[in-house]
Amino acid sequence: MKIVLNQFCFNFLLVVLLALTSGCNPKVEAIKFNATDITGADFGQDFQLTDHNGKPKTLSDFRGKTVILFFGYTHCPDVCPTTLSELAAALRLLGKKASKVQVLFVTIDPARDTQELLAKYVPAFNADFLGLYGNETSTEKVAKDFRIFYQKHQSKSGNGYEMDHSAGTYVFDQAGKLRLFMSYGQGAESIAKDLNLLIRD
Repeated sequence: MKIVLNQFCFNFLLVVLLALTSGCNPKVEAIKFNATDITGADFGQDFQLTDHNGKPKTLSDFRGKTVILFFGYTHCPDVCPTTLSELAAALRLLGKKASKVQVLFVTIDPARDTQELLAKYVPAFNADFLGLYGNETSTEKVAKDFRIFYQKHQSKSGNGYEMDHSAGTYVFDQAGKLRLFMSYGQGAESIAKDLNLLIRD
């Protein structure tokens, strides 16, 4: 009888305790992004490239900012300028928060995309955007590390070549952790909303 009463008292106290504390610990809901949440991904940890100002850069150099990483090339006829334009528009929507975001454009065409060309092309979309480049070997390595596909093919006009390449964009949080994969054509408003969720004051 004593054991039954003790068990009853324990259960009763547990129910009361849960009732009293439930209001203090509201259920934490997962953040819902427009982009694909890839938090915890085991690839794309870092890079070693040079920016269009001639300075060596790694991911850790941008710690404290939300980093957007996009792979493309300056001769790209559509995907690259469209993506960079959308990113520029998204940053305008962020207002003052845009200072906490760094857009990085990594060329997959180092043979043509020289430092000088990147320095003219990339900031034309936004003065704070940075172009990054490496030699053929380092370009292959960073593309492989980030699971980026690219391949050269003859242009339809027969003059020169074009590059087929992955069109998605990666986003890192301010601690340098890979968080999102944005598909091509997500749109400026959608991008801005996702960035707002990641940016900390």
